[in-house]
Amino acid sequence: MPHSIEKIKSTLIGGGARPNLFQVDLTSFPGSGDTGYDSDSFSVLCKAAQLPASNVASIDVPFRGRIFKVAGDRTFDTWTVTVINDNDFVIRTAMERWMQEIAQYADGSGLLNPADYQVDAVVKQFKRLPSDTAARSGDGLETAKKYKFYGLFPTNIAAIDLSYDTSDTIEEFTVEFQVQYWSPDNSAD
Repeated sequence: MPHSIEKIKSTLIGGGARPNLFQVDLTSFPGSGDTGYDSDSFSVLCKAAQLPASNVASIDVPFRGRIFKVAGDRTFDTWTVTVINDNDFVIRTAMERWMQEIAQYADGSGLLNPADYQVDAVVKQFKRLPSDTAARSGDGLETAKKYKFYGLFPTNIAAIDLSYDTSDTIEEFTVEFQVQYWSPDNSAD
């Protein structure tokens, strides 16, 4: 028997999670100090990100014509963010300098110790509060879920397409990061 609208209403308390209520915190990283990079600006101009995927591989063990599956190792996908480009290219320049610190343009030299170029980041998913609570909290939002990414470093800064035909949009670019691992962060804000 299908569920009724009333069952859905009583189950979906709070109206459901909204994908536009998020914030990415990326404080400082190699090369960010002299670019004017500001982590508060980044959290505003980071237009899109993802909550991380969780992957545990499966290992097939053949046995008498059947396949027995056992759990393998956990893997972590690359993580991509989309950034709105500011007029002074501050965030893009900071990301380019970070990659420059890792691998120099001219000769491929760069930072060798992972601790020197890998940083951590946090993604927060917010939830809306009821109107009586929202008035007391100020912005009407509360952290619903938080993930911490460990050992992050950029491996791709996407191109920005330029064209005379495009007159009513703001430039955006994506940055792809490698991640050592992530974990849910259940600490209070």
